[in-house]
Amino acid sequence: MDEELRELAAAHGVATGYRDGERRPVEVDEDVVVRVLGLLDVDAGTPTARAAALARARDRARTPGTIATRTDRARPLPEPGVLVDEAGARREVTELPAGLDPGWYRLETGDRTTTVVVAPPALPVAPRTWGWMLQLYALHSAGSWGIGDLGDLRSFADWTGRAHGAGAVLLNPLHAMTPVPPVQPSPYTPSSRRFGTPLALRITDLDAYARADPATKAEVDALVPETVGDRIAHDRVWAAKRSALELLWRAEGRPAPDVGPDLAEFATYCALAERYGGRWSLWPEHLRRPVVDDGPRTAFHAWVQVQVQAQLAGARDAARAAGVRIVHDLAVGCDPEGADGWALQDVLALGVRVGAPPDAFSQQGQDWGLPPWRPDRLDATGYAAYRDLLRALLRQADGLRIDHVAGLWRLWWVPPGESADRGTYVHYDADVMLAVLVLEAHRAGALVVGEDLGTVEPEVTEGLAERNVLGSSVLWFTRDLDAPGQPLLPPDRWSEDSVATISTHDLPTATGFLRGEHVRVRAELGLLDDVAAEERRAADERAELLAELRAEGLVGDDPDEDAIVVAMHALLGRTRSRLALVSPYDVVGEERQPNLPGTVDEYPNWRLPLPLSLEELMADGRVAAVVAAVRAGRG
Repeated sequence: MDEELRELAAAHGVATGYRDGERRPVEVDEDVVVRVLGLLDVDAGTPTARAAALARARDRARTPGTIATRTDRARPLPEPGVLVDEAGARREVTELPAGLDPGWYRLETGDRTTTVVVAPPALPVAPRTWGWMLQLYALHSAGSWGIGDLGDLRSFADWTGRAHGAGAVLLNPLHAMTPVPPVQPSPYTPSSRRFGTPLALRITDLDAYARADPATKAEVDALVPETVGDRIAHDRVWAAKRSALELLWRAEGRPAPDVGPDLAEFATYCALAERYGGRWSLWPEHLRRPVVDDGPRTAFHAWVQVQVQAQLAGARDAARAAGVRIVHDLAVGCDPEGADGWALQDVLALGVRVGAPPDAFSQQGQDWGLPPWRPDRLDATGYAAYRDLLRALLRQADGLRIDHVAGLWRLWWVPPGESADRGTYVHYDADVMLAVLVLEAHRAGALVVGEDLGTVEPEVTEGLAERNVLGSSVLWFTRDLDAPGQPLLPPDRWSEDSVATISTHDLPTATGFLRGEHVRVRAELGLLDDVAAEERRAADERAELLAELRAEGLVGDDPDEDAIVVAMHALLGRTRSRLALVSPYDVVGEERQPNLPGTVDEYPNWRLPLPLSLEELMADGRVAAVVAAVRAGRG
């Protein structure tokens, strides 16, 4: 690969090489680099085209569209300009001075305008506390319709805050789905990350239900879906809730709420999806760009979303009253055929799929099927779409978890038609991405958690810690990497700047780990090359865990399974991590993990309810034992 192409790629953040999970250098194929540059509208196909593109890139580097600075330090400027704040106040500057108020500014220099993001140096230090990590859809009760809802969340947060002194509840993403069947069960493949899912609505908590006449209430009550089997039936639940919402909307006089342009577009997408199907790329050509329609179906979906936002805010407020912070989860991307793919196509690299390069876990690499932000378009538009996304989530939350937080630095781009191993990393301006995140979280008074598991470059961990963004520490992976054999790390050596958990939704539950369920199910599905080796490894890891628990004085010589689970939580409570989170799956002895990576229909991903109802969970003695163990460790 010639130096001119390397320089051109570097100017656009396209990696020509990287280090794999074993820290070995890997050279990216030249044709992959050229293809990815082409996806950024950079012609690198010939020496002449490269030279012209490089000249443009050098000029652009001198005049970025967006820059970031901090309130505690000055930033020099290449030339004087006029700085304009959000209120329109203007001041002449030769540098961006220290002491600026946090906020969004506009810098005018000559005939150019640059967006300036001024962020605090860090968020407040998170308090030492504990809480729950909750797959809300799995938390069912007598009042919910076959799927956990925001009424369940209110009850759960109020109960655990007042009875246990819990400080936080981390939820799975509650992003909006496309409102036509089949409903995508994965919360990490949403139609829109800017809006909420009506699947989470508690129909009988709506003001419209309270105001409805007896006949309408009876019709709504008759729609409660029957629970059949041990799977969450997303399509059946949505059909029932959609019918109930339509009844209540009509009973209210078919209101057309006065909403902003973003919600108007989202509601229009929902209405068009009902008419033409859930893939906008197959719609009539004149509808494949964002439009706003004022028809009755658009009004209906806008009204539904207003109800979702009201219940999200209500759940947050009820949790606050009980001393609990609700932490929402931001998925790494969206369905390319969904509402955000349609409305934000000018800032998304549609056709590209985000994933991961080959590693020991996935030798062919991973393809997540999600389109990434285009870094050049974010820069040119002042990161407005990213800012608005964060604001939309933080309006309803006291905290935010960023899935695959390393994506603020770089993402693995897989070009159209290529396999996952035929991609490369595209880098983002992490200073700006982090500044926007910290600024918006600062304004919302929210804590931020970054999911930094897996192969993560040191600058990610350091960048998060510098800004008081908590990382993630999982029991199975938190090891002494400098010691022979990399043993489990004692709890007093876990990272303080992290969230401690036993597992994640993609890993075995506590009981599943102890019983080797994660090996059994993968062997049954043909996902393992050497079943015996995996069984030996699982047995060794179980023995290692028991030895660690004995060393901490948490179990005796022959503990039963329940005692081991309580001891695991006691260890979790003892960690230095500022926030320890407990999963109901672990507490109640559920073997099955919520999601099994590498499967689609072979395993019931995202469709497994908790084996106990919310009412049963509240009365279960195992909950009391685990909570006492965690709280004792928290001090």
